Amino acid sequence: MESIAGSLLSLAYQIFQPGFCPGDWVWATSMAGLLIGLWPVAGAFVIAVVRKFTGNRYDGASLIAIAGIAVVSVLVVPWTLASGVSGIYREIFAGGTGGLTQTDVANMGQEYCFVGTQIEYLGGGQNVYETLFYPSGNALAYGLYLGGLVGLPILTLLAIMLLGRIALRRGPKWPGRFIWGSYVAFVLLSAGVEANTAIHLWLGFLPAIILGVIPVAIIGPPSWATIQKADRPPEPRPQPRPEPRPEPAPEPQRQYAPTAVAPSPPPVAAAAFPASSNSGDGRFERIRRLGQGGFGTVWQARDTQLGRIVALKIAHVTDPDTEERMRREARALAMLSHPNCVRVYDLVEEHDGLALVMEYLEGRSLADAVDSGGALDDQAAGRLWATLAGALSAAHEKGVLHRDMKPSNVILDPQGLPHLIDFGIARSKNDAKLTATGMMIGTPDYTAPEAAEGKEATPASDAWQLAATVSFALSGHPPRGTRETPMAALMAAARAEPASHLPQQSVHARLLRASLDPQPRNRPTLAAVEREVQGWLARMGSSPDGPVTRIVPRSE
Repeated sequence: MESIAGSLLSLAYQIFQPGFCPGDWVWATSMAGLLIGLWPVAGAFVIAVVRKFTGNRYDGASLIAIAGIAVVSVLVVPWTLASGVSGIYREIFAGGTGGLTQTDVANMGQEYCFVGTQIEYLGGGQNVYETLFYPSGNALAYGLYLGGLVGLPILTLLAIMLLGRIALRRGPKWPGRFIWGSYVAFVLLSAGVEANTAIHLWLGFLPAIILGVIPVAIIGPPSWATIQKADRPPEPRPQPRPEPRPEPAPEPQRQYAPTAVAPSPPPVAAAAFPASSNSGDGRFERIRRLGQGGFGTVWQARDTQLGRIVALKIAHVTDPDTEERMRREARALAMLSHPNCVRVYDLVEEHDGLALVMEYLEGRSLADAVDSGGALDDQAAGRLWATLAGALSAAHEKGVLHRDMKPSNVILDPQGLPHLIDFGIARSKNDAKLTATGMMIGTPDYTAPEAAEGKEATPASDAWQLAATVSFALSGHPPRGTRETPMAALMAAARAEPASHLPQQSVHARLLRASLDPQPRNRPTLAAVEREVQGWLARMGSSPDGPVTRIVPRSE
């Protein structure tokens, strides 16, 4: 140990040995501290490089690797070298050479300013523990020692924690405990180092850590594509086909609070939708038209058999393509069971076409709420983003893409909670593509660039459109601004024009820019967005499940 420390000390003396106060060997000690401080920087650098390839895949092997790198680079090597340097000075003070040359030993006997003889200053005093807990009685000297032996390590701890956070960007920060925990152990174990030597080692150690932030930051975080790959669950192994079993009993009612104003039955399996049913029986009494889109008209209706209010979506035309689209939408919605996604009850034949029976959500759209009440604040927008990211993730897990995420397809109920509606152009990943010649899929102002180019939609497309919706909620404008015509908006989307109307003052601006990246592989996944936004809400002391805004009932 002393031979390694002696080599380090000699190297530090060769690098920096000015002949002025407080002395060349005192300055060399600070340089040795700087060289020791390069070890934690190297450890954080290696961790950042490893994460470039592994993302957030913190399994047993990766955690052992991170912990091992932290313990060796932040605890074992620095403590060994610091103790070795202090031991060399003590040995020379006692009359030995400490593995150094006679010339070096002779130079340590020179006197400088307030230090006096260098070797006595560096190797002939009390250690850290004795200095702090058995002071000599000089209040001024004790205050200086307190600042050097307690203040400098605390400042270095803050720099070490920053170093760990930068090395672990775009991922959970808790593995950083291995880094700063090892540093705390190093400080405690260094209580036996000579006090003056320790102070000058800290004077070099601290700037090394601060400057080390730069190369670790240059490495950069892992790409969102790497994180997405790391977050993806492993492919399930094929299971043998089970023996036929009797049909199971119906599932019990869901336990969480329903999103509809009326009670609703349990989810219906996809196979439960017949080719046609309830034809012409007058079961649904239409109350008022709620809206009209590219593929259907939505009515508020009363189910006369069950006595509840529902939303009835009827196809504009009755052709095979439209009918297949409606059935596909019903199958997609039937697979979902999420409190913030609209639920489907039935698929029936009405006198004017095939009709999808869905739950009716009381409230108004996010678009109307922002237009009339103004933009949301960061907390409300964070809740909106985290909630809808979870809803879309649940849809993607079932192989369902929404493909028309926009403010008018988000309903805020009377409690201010958001709900995702109108999977009118949803498509299961395994379904065959349907063509609609001359028909534009989606809303241009909120269409992802790859969708506008006619490429295959992916979960990253839904993530882009959700980010565009959140940007609207924060600013009151689509991210690319409003064009004069839908075709101009579609051309702007196809050209992947940069977002020009982002809420720059929002804390979510950085994540919005990443989520609105023109390249799908560069965007954060919905799981990463949900995790980061929920983390921010937790740090603000806010729950992600709270209301986005309060809807004032008509009676008020």
